[in-house]
Amino acid sequence: MAEAQRFTVDAFHRGRFHLVQPAERGHRAGLDAMLLAGAVPRAFCGQLADLGAGAGAAGLAVAARCPQAQVKLVERAAEMAACARRSLALAENAALAPRITVVEADVTLPGRARRQAGLGDNAFDFVVMNPPFNTARDRATPDALRRQAHVMEEGLFERWLRTAAAIARPGAGLAIIARPASLEEILAALRGRFGAARVLAVHPRPQAAAIRVLLRAKKGARGALALMPPLVLHGPDGQGFTERAEAIINGRETLFAD
Repeated sequence: MAEAQRFTVDAFHRGRFHLVQPAERGHRAGLDAMLLAGAVPRAFCGQLADLGAGAGAAGLAVAARCPQAQVKLVERAAEMAACARRSLALAENAALAPRITVVEADVTLPGRARRQAGLGDNAFDFVVMNPPFNTARDRATPDALRRQAHVMEEGLFERWLRTAAAIARPGAGLAIIARPASLEEILAALRGRFGAARVLAVHPRPQAAAIRVLLRAKKGARGALALMPPLVLHGPDGQGFTERAEAIINGRETLFAD
C-alpha cells in the first residue's frame, strides 16, 4: 500500500503507453512532454536521444507513434531514471521496451565521460530536450527532486546544446520546448551547431500570450529562421482542448505537419 502511494502508473496517448511516476515528488510529465514528442516527424525511423528525459514520457511517446524509432532516455536523477526502467518493465509497454534504453547520466558530461555513459559522437538522428526552464526568481519548491527538474542553471542551453551537437549526426534533427523568454538564449546557443530553425508558439487561448515555444532545427543546416503557425490549446472559454491540440497531445498529429 505504501508503494502504491509513492508512485502512479499513468496512461498516455489513449493507453498506447504507460508511465511510472512519483506520486508526490519530482516532475510529473504532462502536456510539455507530449508537445515535445509531437515535434518529431511521423515517419521518423532512426536513433533518438531524449535529453533530460525524467520518467521517459517524451521518448516513450515517440516510440509509441514511430514504430521503427530507437530511443535512448537520458536522465541524471536516479529516482526518475528508475521510474523510466520500471515503465519499460510494464506489461503495457512490452511492445515498446525492446526499442528503448535508459542512460543515467548528466546531459552536460564532457566528451570522454559522455561517450563512456553511452552517448557517442554522431550517434543520433534526432535529439529532443525538455530542460529545466524556470528561473531562480520563480516560486521555489521545497521538493529537491522537482527543483532539479524545473530550475534552470546559468548557461544551461549552451551546455545542453553543446552535447546535442556532439551526439547528433550531420543533418540530424533537434527539438526543444521552453518558455518564450528563453528563445534568445536558445538561438544564440544554436549558432554554428544547428540551423534552419522553425519556431512554433503555444498559446493557452486565442488572444493570450504564448506560454511555450517549440523550436526545431537541423545540425549543420544554413536555412533562415522561420515562424510557424501557432498552436492554441483551448478555445476562448479555456475549457477543453482544441481539435488540433488534442490530436497532437494524443499522438495522432505532429506539430510541424510532417
